[in-house]
Amino acid sequence: MTTNNFSTFVQAIQENISKVIIGKHDVVELLLVSLLADGHVLLEDVPGVGKTTLAKALARSLDCSYSRIQFTPDLLPSDVMGINYFNQKIQEFEFRSGPVTNQILLADEINRATPRTQSSLLEAMQERQVTIDGERHVLPHPFLVMATQNPIELEGTFPLPEAQVDRFLMQLQIGYPTREEEEEILITYQKEDPLINLKTVVSVDAVLDLQENVKEVHINNDVRGYLVDLVRQTREHPAVKLGISPRGTLALFKASQALAAIRGRNYIIPSDIQMLSVSVLAHRLNISQQSRLRGQTAVNVIREITKSVPVPVME
Repeated sequence: MTTNNFSTFVQAIQENISKVIIGKHDVVELLLVSLLADGHVLLEDVPGVGKTTLAKALARSLDCSYSRIQFTPDLLPSDVMGINYFNQKIQEFEFRSGPVTNQILLADEINRATPRTQSSLLEAMQERQVTIDGERHVLPHPFLVMATQNPIELEGTFPLPEAQVDRFLMQLQIGYPTREEEEEILITYQKEDPLINLKTVVSVDAVLDLQENVKEVHINNDVRGYLVDLVRQTREHPAVKLGISPRGTLALFKASQALAAIRGRNYIIPSDIQMLSVSVLAHRLNISQQSRLRGQTAVNVIREITKSVPVPVME
């Protein structure tokens, strides 16, 4: 693994996305962490802060096939996965692929679709395949689902089930821009939408190579134990109804590998784990109803645990 390859990749993507998304370099970095860790991202924030634009900007920066689905209550699973239809010309059934067979899938306002349609993505996100009428269709690599949802407007929405939320490597919030960034947005978008002319800067092969290289990032025994202890504490916290599963432990490990590689290291340090803990773990945590009524949140619980677990000393 060469540090230069990762730094070139990150710089190219960040510079390209910065033509469309002003600021938010930390969010872009976490998005790249998820891509290199072969995970999926849930972008949850108020309307108008750039969730869909960010997803489109990343898709256009990569030389990958891309599709966008606008999730609505009348959307059917077949609209996502595809169907087998009878071709009268050849008198046989043929598979017509759906948007999910693209390498990058933007599931816009995913919580507006019915649970049946939402769950149609489960197999694709976890196993990188879809099964239709008993026939298995393998999805291309890389495969990244970027889903957006609005946490404020709840009327006409269907909350994502715990099983599906757990399939997202990270949940990210973009947040409002600073005053200076908002002025720059006005200047950037004054004449035209820069997204229209955004170019591809990274090839598919480069992404696949970097994903393989991320797996070589080392974690020593002390740091591995620290990561495991941090996750296990979520199962013992008094405010938690259901703690993080082993899938969450593995997700934090893979994300830490990707972040270490992006930061120019071939080994994980505790600060990698600490930085990612909220983004990777908070959305998987199930807080008890009593704790919620007292104002406790998953983010606060993860931060409490991160502060309480002893950090190993690195040589």
